[in-house]
Amino acid sequence: MPSSNNGRRGFLQRMLTAGGLAAAPAAAQAQNTRGPATNSFLPWYARAQNYKSLKQSSFDRTGGNRDSWPIAAGGVQEVFNAQGPGVISHIWFTIAARSNDHLKELVLRGYWDGNAKPSIETPIGDFFGLNLNTYQIYQSEYLACSPGKSLNCYFVMPYRRSARFTVTNEGKQEAGSFYSNIDYMTVPSLPDDALYFHAQYRQSAPCVPVVAQGPKLNLDGRLNYVYLETRGRGHLMGVTLGVLQNANGWWGEGDDMIFVDDESKPVINGTGSEDYFLGSWDFGGRDGAQPFGHGMYGAPLIVNAERTGGRYCCYRWHGDNPVTFERYLKHTMEHGHANDRGDNFFSVGYWYQTTPYIDFPALPPVETRIPVVRTA
Repeated sequence: MPSSNNGRRGFLQRMLTAGGLAAAPAAAQAQNTRGPATNSFLPWYARAQNYKSLKQSSFDRTGGNRDSWPIAAGGVQEVFNAQGPGVISHIWFTIAARSNDHLKELVLRGYWDGNAKPSIETPIGDFFGLNLNTYQIYQSEYLACSPGKSLNCYFVMPYRRSARFTVTNEGKQEAGSFYSNIDYMTVPSLPDDALYFHAQYRQSAPCVPVVAQGPKLNLDGRLNYVYLETRGRGHLMGVTLGVLQNANGWWGEGDDMIFVDDESKPVINGTGSEDYFLGSWDFGGRDGAQPFGHGMYGAPLIVNAERTGGRYCCYRWHGDNPVTFERYLKHTMEHGHANDRGDNFFSVGYWYQTTPYIDFPALPPVETRIPVVRTA
């Protein structure tokens, strides 16, 4: 897959700007040099920085080589805990587990500034774009899965007072080895307009098809699949979506419909699911579909296209133009034209907002998160 030419730190600086952090003392010298600037002949990395780079990992505290944590069935492992202002810049996990369903059974939760409820809550596979419970090698701007089943996240995550991450094993078997490396920086302070990262899991397994009495029309999006819904001020960064087909045919005739500061009607209307994921024409159709992946969009998993049991994993990032909202955001998509299909959808929505916590819908029970074809 194509890779970013600017590297990890270049990504961080772009996201610092997108997240409202470019003015932070920690990044004051780390300005993007693409536009006019004083001394712009020097790239940011050749100038003095005002932060301290740190890492928290699962390394063996005894000095040995047992550099992972076991997570018992029903157990909770804290994988990160930091105090004071800081910024997480990179997360890396790899897992050896007995259960073939560990990507759905292990749940990642992230808490900002001492909140008792999480701003990140998603099965660990879904968080990294593996929405259908299997590993798939791919690379995107913010998430990636590499050979050896390594999971990487480059979303920048600022926090003012504290940050805490946990992994909960909701399966019936121990996850024998959970390896973790989380890179972060401590900073003197964050600017007032720094935003908090959120990730919300949703599923409809299956979606409920709408039986139209007449022409298939959908103007209000009331019965669409919902990626995320939130109140406050912030901006949308994108989604990952896994689709498991319950019937033959093309699942992607549904339009994306995004509600911004108005709950009655969508402000943004797209032209089709494959168009939203920046592909086209059914990703190549029943017999010609090809997986693809690029920095800002992709469908790296396409198996058994347009047939019962067909599997698709897709992602779309809005880093070029995050969708801003002042009071309210609901990101939705039709499941088929005017919601006429009943396939299984599993997704995560990613965004930033001013408040470090909102009420999430209850996480579905683990047994319902496992993708299974559901025919009538």
